[in-house]
Amino acid sequence: MVQAEAVIDLDAIRANTAYLAERAATRSAATMAVVKADGYGHGAVPSARAALAGGATWLGVSTVGEALELRAAGIDSPLLSWLNAPGTDFTAAVVSDVDLGVPSIPLLDDVVASAKRADRTARVHLKVDTGLGRSGATPADWPDLLTAAAKATAEGTVEVVGVWSHFACADEPGHPSIAAQIGVFHEALEVADRHGVHPQLRHMANSAGTLTLPEAYFDLVRPGVSIYGLSPNPGHVPAEALRPAMTLRGRVLIAKRVPAGHGVSYGHTYHTSAPTTLAVVPLGYGDGVPRHASSVGPLLLGGVRRRIAGRVCMDQFVVDVGDDPVSDGDEAVLFGPGDRGEPTADDWAEAVGTINYEIVTRIGARVPRTYVGAGA
Repeated sequence: MVQAEAVIDLDAIRANTAYLAERAATRSAATMAVVKADGYGHGAVPSARAALAGGATWLGVSTVGEALELRAAGIDSPLLSWLNAPGTDFTAAVVSDVDLGVPSIPLLDDVVASAKRADRTARVHLKVDTGLGRSGATPADWPDLLTAAAKATAEGTVEVVGVWSHFACADEPGHPSIAAQIGVFHEALEVADRHGVHPQLRHMANSAGTLTLPEAYFDLVRPGVSIYGLSPNPGHVPAEALRPAMTLRGRVLIAKRVPAGHGVSYGHTYHTSAPTTLAVVPLGYGDGVPRHASSVGPLLLGGVRRRIAGRVCMDQFVVDVGDDPVSDGDEAVLFGPGDRGEPTADDWAEAVGTINYEIVTRIGARVPRTYVGAGA
């Protein structure tokens, strides 16, 4: 092990995807594995390959840049990119057979212009805002987008492959917005049909939808955080069959004895209560460890669950281990699947007041990824 690393279990990603794909298949739905944000911090290309090995037949990313990275790695599966600003040049994406999410007429115009430059038909998925209030055409604007898309289809510049939307509260089973959004989506599909737009794929279910809402599977599900073994809402969305794929760990740089009353780290927000051993671990907010994990971030060191002592620094933090026999080079595990009693990403999320998505996704590029499993 180097001084710090994130160990990624590709077998876990593959098995998690297989579980989710099997659920989707009960309603004859295909599975799109979402590998945006560098595979939620796990590495987009290795994660994509593991997910495809697990039964995903589509991949999903935010930006065209992310999509082209996968294509450059030789991944040729169907691929959707859905979050691109107006004015984006989509020519390379069209040439590379990347499907494009289209939420508005201005973006459709950009896609059409790019398709003409490429002398190819662009594959698009029209997005309707069913109540999330983010990207997508509102129900009032939806007919105009459909009209424009139908015109582009007739011209041969666009093929409408999909119509899609996204949930606001699927991670809160029983929330009234869920049924309301599904209803709006059905209405949007009916309007599309009346406008002569007949998509091959209808999709709406994210990780929470895939785990809890079979009625929202339609033709394709889009699990994201769940393929990495994390629940979108621990305690509310069951994920017992999933295994966390990332373990974050580092080696103790130095362990040293200090007297009682010794200040620790910047600002001396922590003082030792007795003679003790301090252990320095080379991970900090420059690596994605939240600074607000100061004095609360959990970890496993020397076989014992402990907390960070004092402030998290850019490159390191300190742990007060008392009189326990901790030495230079010992392994400190910040989070993992929990098999050895180490904290999980869920434990970290609870400790710092965020969600497990952020804990894994924020781990920076300075932390080497070490891949294990059949796909490594």
